[in-house]
Amino acid sequence: MKVTVVGAGSVGASCAEYVAIKNFASEVVLLDIKEGYAEGKAMDLMQTASLNSFDTKITGSTNDYSKTAGSDVAVITSGIPRKPGMTREELIGINAGIVKEVAGNLIKHSPDVTLIVVSNPMDTMTYLVHKTTGLPKNKIIGMGGALDSARFKYRLAEALEAPISDVDGMVIGGHSDTGMVPLTRLATRNSVPVSAFLSEERLNQVSEDTKVGGATLTKLLGTSAWYAPGAAVSGLVQAIACDQKKMFPCSALLEGEYDLDDICIGVPVILGKDGIEKIVSVDLSDSEKAKLQESAAAVKKTNGLLEL
Repeated sequence: MKVTVVGAGSVGASCAEYVAIKNFASEVVLLDIKEGYAEGKAMDLMQTASLNSFDTKITGSTNDYSKTAGSDVAVITSGIPRKPGMTREELIGINAGIVKEVAGNLIKHSPDVTLIVVSNPMDTMTYLVHKTTGLPKNKIIGMGGALDSARFKYRLAEALEAPISDVDGMVIGGHSDTGMVPLTRLATRNSVPVSAFLSEERLNQVSEDTKVGGATLTKLLGTSAWYAPGAAVSGLVQAIACDQKKMFPCSALLEGEYDLDDICIGVPVILGKDGIEKIVSVDLSDSEKAKLQESAAAVKKTNGLLEL
């Protein structure tokens, strides 16, 4: 099992580290345009192998896509990161050109690859890859909901004063501060609805804190977060590589599901060796449906900025 991560910045390197530590891939290739950068990150990570007990081989490459040949899964983190005060949507012009080129280069050397898109604005970049590559739709996955759901569970556990392992919940919709739809109604603590423990007001606060999760960290750190994004990507990679049939909310191309068409947006899917093996239909309340439609309208507006 060979995994490529394009972009050896904080998120890419974090993803490579988590994939290696989980020890399910034979090889991880880190690729970056900055001379020597991916090689340096790869060497540093390989020097943790004996300490962290993994046998995954990590190699680095400066923009040589031939090193990625035969990849089963490839992760695209390339693009400029979000600066404080910058919206994900403002990134579109710059990142669209980068993502299109990267995806093309990956497919050239690994025609059967499954692509995971992380670059922001993620839902729009995932749509761009669908429209410009010709890969089957099950082979293109946007990573947003897995991260947003992890942040949701963190906020739920905080409010419940419970261990995170007790908590389950999911975020659907667009991967943006306003587009996220945390499904508080369906969230549970050990199978018991969280509404049994928390007031509506407190749950609304959890929801709002989740939606600005990324921006909160950007404000504190001065740049985008990397540990949780890297871990979230590694979870998707493992589900595909190990054919786990795990359910994650991911940005998938919809063709009528959830009454949406010709759009990539976060919905629950089953991930296995074929990428997105099924889009899971969840019965949403009228309020949740309305929020998802509102989120989709914003994503479509951003998609309209693409020069396809």
